[in-house]
Amino acid sequence: MAEAKFPKITEQGLDDLRTRIGVKIENTVEPWNYEATRDAIRHYAHGIGDDNPLWCDPNYAKTTRYGDVVALPSFLFTTSRLISGYCGGLSGVHAMWAGADWTWHKPVMRNDTIRTEAYLKDLIEHQTKFAGRSFQQIYHVDFFNQHGDMVAEADSWVFRTDRDIAREQGTKYTESRGRVEQLSDEQLAEWGKLYANEEIRGANPRYWEDVKVGDELPRMMKGPMTVTGFICYAQGWGGLYIRANKLAWQMQQAHPGLGIKNRFNVPDCPERVHWDEAFALEVGAPGAYDYGPERNSWLTHHITNWIGDDGFLHKSKCQIRRHNPDGDVIFIDGQVIRKFEENGKKYVEIQQQAVTHRDEVSAFGTAIAELPSKPA
Repeated sequence: MAEAKFPKITEQGLDDLRTRIGVKIENTVEPWNYEATRDAIRHYAHGIGDDNPLWCDPNYAKTTRYGDVVALPSFLFTTSRLISGYCGGLSGVHAMWAGADWTWHKPVMRNDTIRTEAYLKDLIEHQTKFAGRSFQQIYHVDFFNQHGDMVAEADSWVFRTDRDIAREQGTKYTESRGRVEQLSDEQLAEWGKLYANEEIRGANPRYWEDVKVGDELPRMMKGPMTVTGFICYAQGWGGLYIRANKLAWQMQQAHPGLGIKNRFNVPDCPERVHWDEAFALEVGAPGAYDYGPERNSWLTHHITNWIGDDGFLHKSKCQIRRHNPDGDVIFIDGQVIRKFEENGKKYVEIQQQAVTHRDEVSAFGTAIAELPSKPA
């Protein structure tokens, strides 16, 4: 292997990280959003390509049972850096967001203020094709509104990987690293029909009694991936380490392993793997790629489009399986696998899978949604 360029995973670092398991995290890094304002909600929704008027149009939202704009479920990514992939320990070692297990208890309304409580839940060793020995670092976060009500709770995880091993020895992207694949105008026009025909269920209730096990959700498309799209997501979500000038310098002073020098010898944030192709290749990725929480949000978008205004997304579990680099197209499919009743509420469980236009599994998950019942 070529001379090491990046910090390594060490046994001392792992031992230190294990002492933090179960300990409540105090003085967490400031979130992108404290409040679910109209603009904050809309910016996040537009960052994932979601134009549902329930999140984006106050005049429409006032006609619904909520009476005002509601935050889309994945908006809570903006209220906690920890749920979004900010992680402690192993200074300078790469962290890739890889999944989350969400439970929502009640909607987040316009102008709600969100506070969080969090702790490191577990640290699990894995052997991976991407970077050999890697560690899954799992956090638990609880979300509360200004009334003290728990609106949601979630586990999310990152994989801590050795950048040098991923670049020099990783086999996951041997064939696709740096690949540029031209898409024809005919392909783009055909795929564009999915956008043109995307259905937002909205005010038309989807009743539990009308749903059958085996029903398929309409296919949803995301992409083709562009660096512009990745930046659009960062605008709504806030990113983890995107800071400018004095604030960037302050963060690098507080976390010496964070800044990675660019071609001008200037320390820059590791998050630039999402827009800097050359740096993405240095860490073993196939190219500049999408954000993990972004992909989780695409899966929840798929569900909220289908359940309509009167449905409520209760649970979502998402696992990421590969990077989606610039140029990829993603198709999300889903199928109802269970109907059940619990505590007087009626639920459906949906299995989801996201694949690239080359039929590579990008992500998969399950969701549980509460649906309205037909009037007696």
